[in-house]
Amino acid sequence: MNHAVPSPYRPTAVPFARGMALAVGVVAMAAIPAAALIAQDRAAPYTVAQTGQGFDRLQDAVDAIGDARGTITIAPGRHSQCAVQTSGTISFFAADPGSAIFDGVTCEGKAALVLRGRSAEISGLVFENMRVPDFNGAGVRLEAGNLTVTQSWFRDSQQGILTASDTSAQLIIDRSTFTRLGTCEGAGGCAHSVYTGDLAHVRITNSRFEQGRGGHYVKSRAARVDISASSFDDAAGRVTNYMIDLPGGASGQISNNWFVQGADKENYSAFIAVAAEGRSHDSAALMVTGNDARLAPGVDRNTVFVADWSGEMGGIGENTLGSGLTRYERR
Repeated sequence: MNHAVPSPYRPTAVPFARGMALAVGVVAMAAIPAAALIAQDRAAPYTVAQTGQGFDRLQDAVDAIGDARGTITIAPGRHSQCAVQTSGTISFFAADPGSAIFDGVTCEGKAALVLRGRSAEISGLVFENMRVPDFNGAGVRLEAGNLTVTQSWFRDSQQGILTASDTSAQLIIDRSTFTRLGTCEGAGGCAHSVYTGDLAHVRITNSRFEQGRGGHYVKSRAARVDISASSFDDAAGRVTNYMIDLPGGASGQISNNWFVQGADKENYSAFIAVAAEGRSHDSAALMVTGNDARLAPGVDRNTVFVADWSGEMGGIGENTLGSGLTRYERR
């Protein structure tokens, strides 16, 4: 079997209909009349697709949708703007996936997009260089509602995606990349590539985590997690911790992922940690199977693939583990 680490995922353009169909049904893009698309003001960086009205400020486009449902088409280029969604259902959609870059500007000292409407969808956007004084600067801060993120890239920031707790909400991430994120500089604790509060469900598929700069790659307090078909490449990470941390436990599955642990670790004692901070959720139904995990070339140490503080897990299936890895350890 070839155990080479897969090449870094990069967002690639997909046809409009296919890209939206793959953003699984948490937030469905509203139907856009063909006439409205033709009428879009192509000179404006932000266009409400349903009406064709263009705006120079992203916040004005968000406010124009208000409590309704709408899609904001974002033009290619580097955007030194941010926005806060307080109501409605909004899709933030790059006209050319990967070419609309939000660079270094945050709202409310939080993120480029601060979301607390009914729901939101993000597709094809790049978020970079997000830093704030409390070391929680993120591309996206989800404070309420559901969120679907597809084909997007988060890089060189304190965090990629950070959420509040909303026990009725879902976060779905698909075909996205998280690069050089995380930090443990702040007095309040570490920031991570993805850090979710107590949500109903977190699903991550077909995504890549790489070159972490502190904290964990995914830390989730959600009741259910499904993480599959993704890669966690820590070979070039610096002072990183776990690949996946479920501090309160969870149900769900972690399956068919690639994991590579690098040399420069703040904590190398496990790849996946379950219930290290308590038993907020039952972990008896958490299944870990079909994964490939190993140490980076030249790294010689002993570590554990799954460390379980809950004592409840029964679902460690067949996983391909490299030299130095113990399958499971109860702590």
